[in-house]
Amino acid sequence: MTLISVVIPVYKAEDCLRELYRRIRASLETMSADFEVIFVEDCGGDRSWAIMRDLAQLDPRVKGLQFSRNFGQHYGITAGLDYCRGDWVVVMDCDLQDQPEEIPRLYDKAQEGYDVVYARRALRQDSFFKRMSSRAFYAVFDYLTEQQSDPATANFGIYSRDVIDNFRRMRESVRAFPLFIRWLGFPSAAIDVEHAPRFSGKSSYTFNKLLHLAINSIVAQSNRPLRLSIKFGFVMAFCSLLFGCYAMLRYLIYSVPVMGWTSVIVSIYFLAGLMFINIGFLGLYIGRIYDEAKQRPLYVVREHLNLMQGSIGR
Repeated sequence: MTLISVVIPVYKAEDCLRELYRRIRASLETMSADFEVIFVEDCGGDRSWAIMRDLAQLDPRVKGLQFSRNFGQHYGITAGLDYCRGDWVVVMDCDLQDQPEEIPRLYDKAQEGYDVVYARRALRQDSFFKRMSSRAFYAVFDYLTEQQSDPATANFGIYSRDVIDNFRRMRESVRAFPLFIRWLGFPSAAIDVEHAPRFSGKSSYTFNKLLHLAINSIVAQSNRPLRLSIKFGFVMAFCSLLFGCYAMLRYLIYSVPVMGWTSVIVSIYFLAGLMFINIGFLGLYIGRIYDEAKQRPLYVVREHLNLMQGSIGR
């Protein structure tokens, strides 16, 4: 066992990998020489894997995995956690917005008796849209899952071996690392850290990708949308019954004729829209069941660096 493992999913990071490694090494060597850095290259199509090869040749503590195709950030985190050996595991992004110099502070806080210590980004160096969309997602997610999340925390943090071992038991096809960690419920704390601007490039998360991740995460973590759709259906049925009684009484008592075809057409289209929404919710959950039933591997490793052959292919 090593003292600390650092797991980093990598996507189009050729401009910052060497600087990232230099700063991680400088930071961890103040604590111990007993560490490993696991880069997981997610087939970004740049020179990231070649740079990882060079770093692994220079330092055997640098280890790498390359996927056979692009699987996604959270699958990269999962792969790194499957192969790390540390008593404590740090998960961070590759763009140097998560600063390696904060790792000793995270470790010191964990020694106070916490299994999870989050790095809380007190002042996020992200666009206004990304900050607001993150807040909106967590507000909806917390309502639907009856949890309490902090939009200022993400993947960056330190996690005990118990946390990682239990996380590895969760093999759902929809991956959302911070949501899984919160679900596990281990004692946790957070410290404020400085969130740096991106070292180079721009985020690979487009609006469509963020929306897809948000919908999948909500569907994977909660069935409350189905319960809400049932309640809403009962409310609509009750309201339509009341309106029908009201219209009938007006006709019988005051001889007021029932409204014509316009109201009927509007009501039909409104109810049809609600039905399609509910069917869509149901389809999302059925789709999740279909994906889980296939039991495909979460990721496929094409190459590895400084890792034992026997440990590959879990």
